[in-house]
Amino acid sequence: MNELIAVVEDEDDIRALVCAGLARERFRVREYPDGRGFLASLRVEKPDLVVLDVMLPDTDGFAICRALRADRANAGLPVIMLTARAEEADRVLGLELGADDYVVKPFSPKELAARVKAVLRRSAPAAASSQIDVGQGLRIDTDMREAYLDEQRIELTQAEYRILQLLASRPGWVFSREKILDHLWGDEKNVTDRSVDVHVKHLRDKLGTGGRLILNVRGIGYKLSLADASRKGTGAP
Repeated sequence: MNELIAVVEDEDDIRALVCAGLARERFRVREYPDGRGFLASLRVEKPDLVVLDVMLPDTDGFAICRALRADRANAGLPVIMLTARAEEADRVLGLELGADDYVVKPFSPKELAARVKAVLRRSAPAAASSQIDVGQGLRIDTDMREAYLDEQRIELTQAEYRILQLLASRPGWVFSREKILDHLWGDEKNVTDRSVDVHVKHLRDKLGTGGRLILNVRGIGYKLSLADASRKGTGAP
């Protein structure tokens, strides 16, 4: 491990615990006690992943996550939110804003390190180059892990991209919400089926006319309409 992890946490003892745990796993670490300092650092050095506390002295993690996703240069930056607030509404809000995972305090450093590794694996570039023509002007580049609508790049979160690629890997096949959760988070998932609906809603909104190709199968999950969908290449979902 040599990836750079930014730890944004205002409590000194927790920040030290997180940084020490990640350093033991051979990650490089940069620590920030507030959101303003972290955002300023992005102009100089971009991390591979951000561990982001929700409650910060100058802002909150939700606002920072929203700002990252609105910034083209940092829209794809993986984010793990760290918070003492365990309510489902808070977890869903973090995921709605584009967080890749959500860890609730108290936590073990080993658990957090495992989640960091899992998110980095999921955001790693695909091994094989492939193009998937979804239809309605929508195209997926699985080598670059990007989606295009009428040749204009769409800013998708990692979760939104992975859902789209999963559905496009087998057009017409119905993927249950549980299957989509497994694809997104594997054994590390601690979210509910509702989070899938949240991600799909945002994905449809971003896809514009292409969003109509994602169909809801009542009581089961989602599928990509067979109409217009065609594949070029063999990129793995």
